[in-house]
Amino acid sequence: MSTFIIQDKIDELKKILHQSSDVSSRVLEKGQAKIGFFYLKSMTDQELFSMAIYEAAKNYDGKVDIETLENQIIQGNDVKKIKEKEIVENVLKGGVIIFVEGEEEILSVDLLKFPTRTPSEPPTSPVIQGPREGFVEDLKTNVTLLRRRLMSKDLVFKSLNVGKYSNTQIMVSYIDGIADKKIVDQVISKLKKIDIGGVVDSFYILTFLERRPDSLFKQIGNTEKPDIVAAKMLEGRVAIIVDNSPIVLTVPFILLEEMQSSNDYYTNHHYSSFVRVIRLLGLLVAIMLPGIYLALELHHYNILPLNFLITIADTTQGLPFTPFFEILFIFILFQMLYEVSLRLPSYLGLATSVVGALILGDTGVKAGLISPPGVIVVALAKIALYTIPEQSAQISVLQVLFIIIGGSLGLAGIVCAFIYFVNYLNGLDSFDTPYLAPYSPRVTNDLKDGIFISPITELKTRPRSIKNKNKVRLK
Repeated sequence: MSTFIIQDKIDELKKILHQSSDVSSRVLEKGQAKIGFFYLKSMTDQELFSMAIYEAAKNYDGKVDIETLENQIIQGNDVKKIKEKEIVENVLKGGVIIFVEGEEEILSVDLLKFPTRTPSEPPTSPVIQGPREGFVEDLKTNVTLLRRRLMSKDLVFKSLNVGKYSNTQIMVSYIDGIADKKIVDQVISKLKKIDIGGVVDSFYILTFLERRPDSLFKQIGNTEKPDIVAAKMLEGRVAIIVDNSPIVLTVPFILLEEMQSSNDYYTNHHYSSFVRVIRLLGLLVAIMLPGIYLALELHHYNILPLNFLITIADTTQGLPFTPFFEILFIFILFQMLYEVSLRLPSYLGLATSVVGALILGDTGVKAGLISPPGVIVVALAKIALYTIPEQSAQISVLQVLFIIIGGSLGLAGIVCAFIYFVNYLNGLDSFDTPYLAPYSPRVTNDLKDGIFISPITELKTRPRSIKNKNKVRLK
């Protein structure tokens, strides 16, 4: 690399960065030497730069060159020599670039600073007992949260960058000696093949990791809690941490994970088993209840108890809508209220939900537009949906499908649709792990942490459903 004139180099770098307003530079003349500093104001700790670098160089009495700057003037572990082609990359990562006119070597000092959130309990995964920390948008903080829980030399982090413009840093993490190396290599290989303009959040890369990107069903695990990620890695899973995202992805993924909660492992195992059964029932109620109600009302009313049939007949008499459009109308009404409550400020969202659910529902019944049984059925399905909140998007779509099938084909259609979806799920896999494991195929050892959970003293082996190198968890 040839020597250069400080001001010419600064002008060249400003041109490369399109004269952006947050680009800053300083030139310090020290005796016969000229020292240039180049950095981004928006990404750099300017106070630390002024005190620890600029003023230190200014007040130094001896001869100033690159070696002196690196070894005597600038104190710290984040000082490194870089090549000329690496200047822009280091500037964009919050580095201060230092040149000395007439010298070939260049220094970069990492002074990255930006606002970050303090780790707090995630709104999606609250616990009654147990750790309350959650991941944040800073990758270094998230790595630290995992390091605190897994203080092992075998905890590995592999870094790569994805995104033409965002150049987002992604960490692939696993425990060497437990995770299957083939799965790790598959994950890294898929990430390296991603050619996208920018990665804003971890969900941008989720589809690239899925075997069937067009499938309705979730195939990659995700969580905001470091204790959950640590527990999954101890079972042999691989974690994918994306900078600027509080959501960490995990693979392989099985459907049973959605029935599990971190609370299950911090409370009595009998109660945890009971709650998991409730979640399974909630899942079935959420998906099929509106469709079954519609099928019974339209096609199989003769099998309903007489008193219930009379109640339905009395409440639906004179309604302007057919039973099918009534249920669909109520479902859309509830969905609209949910979407509104999400997007309004919290105090307005709560008020809107209460007003919408109580006043609109009650007024709709009194006005003769909808029936009380229809409101109750859809409301129960919507409430049951949030026993497994991570699957709410997929379940909402399935609810509509089963409403259409129940209204048009009756109970026979619902049974056939249920069999079809179970068969479809049975054919899914995530990184060679069966989606319905440990029930299909049946893995007897893994049933100890299935719908029913055993005490931790009995969970002596890692899940056999997931490929891992070390099966022994407890001796």
